[in-house]
Amino acid sequence: MRLFDHIGISVDDLPRSIAQFDPVMTALGCTRQDADNGVSWYRGEDELILLPAREPGSGPHRHGRVGWQHLAFPVDSRDDVDRLHVIAIDAGWTAVSGPKVFTRFSDRYYASFVEDDNGIRIEFMFNPPRESAAD
Repeated sequence: MRLFDHIGISVDDLPRSIAQFDPVMTALGCTRQDADNGVSWYRGEDELILLPAREPGSGPHRHGRVGWQHLAFPVDSRDDVDRLHVIAIDAGWTAVSGPKVFTRFSDRYYASFVEDDNGIRIEFMFNPPRESAAD
């Protein structure tokens, strides 16, 4: 059994968030599905859903407060981290950190963190097994 089925994220401005998430989720190989009151992207059985906030104007979320911290997307190479970082920035995300090696995790851990207008932070990360660290 999978650990997660889906992740739902409440956003203040759904059309703006769709414009920010869609290029990133598409680049991650996800398929978009629009609904009456939200949108989702899925790949296989994994799904990320955006919904309008029940309390408009209650954001943005502040990193480090109780609640959402970040969601990490594993990718196949450092080049993929770099490519996704650029796609996110071009879509209106703000760079938080990286792309770079995060030695506090390992000398192989290469990642980028970006944040959208809602304070939603995501990470693109490449962390090969020790025997594959040549990439």
